[in-house]
Amino acid sequence: MPTPARPNETPLDFPWSDAPESETCIEVAPGVNWIRMPLPFALDHINLWVLEETDGWVLVDSGFDSSITQEIWARLFKTVFAGKPPKRLICTHHHPDHMGLAGWLTETYDIPLSTTQKEWDAYHLWSRLEPEAVVEMMGHFYKRGGVSGDRGEIDLRRRKSMSSRDRADPIAFARIEEADEIKIDGRPWTVNIGTGHAPELAALFRADDKVLISGDQVLPRISPNVSVMPFALDADPLKDFLDSLDRFRTLPVDTLVLPSHKLPFYGLHDRIDALKSHHMDRLDDAFTACVDPTTAADATTVLFPRALDDHQYFFALGETLAHLNYLWCDEQVSREETASGTFVFQSR
Repeated sequence: MPTPARPNETPLDFPWSDAPESETCIEVAPGVNWIRMPLPFALDHINLWVLEETDGWVLVDSGFDSSITQEIWARLFKTVFAGKPPKRLICTHHHPDHMGLAGWLTETYDIPLSTTQKEWDAYHLWSRLEPEAVVEMMGHFYKRGGVSGDRGEIDLRRRKSMSSRDRADPIAFARIEEADEIKIDGRPWTVNIGTGHAPELAALFRADDKVLISGDQVLPRISPNVSVMPFALDADPLKDFLDSLDRFRTLPVDTLVLPSHKLPFYGLHDRIDALKSHHMDRLDDAFTACVDPTTAADATTVLFPRALDDHQYFFALGETLAHLNYLWCDEQVSREETASGTFVFQSR
């Protein structure tokens, strides 16, 4: 096991310059193993964590629901993690790269799933939607955003292309909550709840060696997506996200952060500052875009000027709406609905 360096004077310190190679692991702290799985998105990987117990392994997040991910897990349990079985699965949140394979893992290896109540509910909300309901909900979302065209059908096709026809959904879970202690190999991990990116993301902190499995709540170099969801168009997820970042600031400054994407790092407090600064700048851009009456679609071209595919556009529009809703809830901009059902924002 390589010995990670302690934090230095740079804002972020990366103890490992490279991720583990395919179907291998790196031990990043005693009993904490880092593996990588592929994703079919522009962000092409997810970091997963395998925690050692005396008689087995605890998996943190499942990976994406695909035959490729299933085959990798099966080979890992015959090679790298051979000799002891998986004992349980903890999912930080419901997004498909984190919980998409939860049903297959819990069914195949007969292990229990732990997650928070809101993440369990959100997973099943999305997984049980009939195609007609998806088209209607997405059409409503895009109309409110000022997007022309039949985007609901496009989004349904996108979702179908990324879903397995025979996906097994988890049928039961053990609820975890803020400040719960989960003992793994006799050592407690404390649940720290993050909001905004997901409804009730469960990050895990082991205090005795200052290790944080952060999920998507705190990532290096990239900002987690913070979006208004189609079923909650009046929500203010950006305020939720910024408020919860402040709660993570109570963790030690020299915490080793194990994120779901990119590389593990030191510099938690600096990264929190950078994420907050990033969103303050985006709020300034969104406010400026509203000097004249604007739709979320128009503002999206300001906040995300690069070319976007259909997958990226859904999240870009949702994140733009999150910034506009923050300003609207804070009474910095007004929001009116046109006769055609589009939200129009304007600076006060």
